[in-house]
Amino acid sequence: MDKVIDIEERIPTLRERRRKRSNRKFAALLTVFISLLFILLYSQSTYSEIRDIKVTGAELFDGESYKQASTLALGDSMWSFDSGEIEREIESLEWVESATVKKNWLSSVEIEIQEFVEMGYLDQGNSYQVVLSNGVVLNQPISVVEGPIFSNFEDEAKREALIEQLVKTDPEVQNLISQVILDTEQERADYITIYMNDGNEIKAILSTLAEKINYYPSVTAQLEGRQGIIDMEVGIYFRSYNDVFGLAEAGEELENIEEQ
Repeated sequence: MDKVIDIEERIPTLRERRRKRSNRKFAALLTVFISLLFILLYSQSTYSEIRDIKVTGAELFDGESYKQASTLALGDSMWSFDSGEIEREIESLEWVESATVKKNWLSSVEIEIQEFVEMGYLDQGNSYQVVLSNGVVLNQPISVVEGPIFSNFEDEAKREALIEQLVKTDPEVQNLISQVILDTEQERADYITIYMNDGNEIKAILSTLAEKINYYPSVTAQLEGRQGIIDMEVGIYFRSYNDVFGLAEAGEELENIEEQ
């Protein structure tokens, strides 16, 4: 026989459950109210103002220039700007590859900059200008050159073609390049002369530069210390400076270097 439970016996339990449920609802509402009140008071107080703007990754230009580009300033409200809009504003600079804007804590903003890589220096006769990996030339003369020099590459299309080839070139070979000179007298093909830091000279065609010059370490390994001109226009041939300047025996021919 089933046990019959008197409703009066269950009333205290039901009341207790109802009271706990009401307390939980009240606590949740109170938490939401306090949070909204805190946010309101914070947004209206000086504690919501930007007190620090930090820029990281800036090398081509100083941090102050990026702060100005961001349009942010100390004292602005942390709630008055959209990070995405600031990122797009900074990325509109032709030397910036990407930008990230973060709101740190309650009053600090961090701007992370990724600039395009320096590939070399455009020879302007009496001065040099930095050339970036996107082909852009920075409009600011420099006095110290710490990379390869590009001569006769004032034409933007030719310059971009060179950068495209250098991007495909192995870093160890890039670091050996001292100067790249475009032959302005040739019309049908873009012939270039490359001077290397180890004393060799390379003759090549711009469109096949990366394909050929990446063999350079294996080529020089076969030269056993000899220096001269390495012709990479069609195959890969070597001619020593002794031969070029008439110091070698008559009849010496170009040495064919197999591509390894």
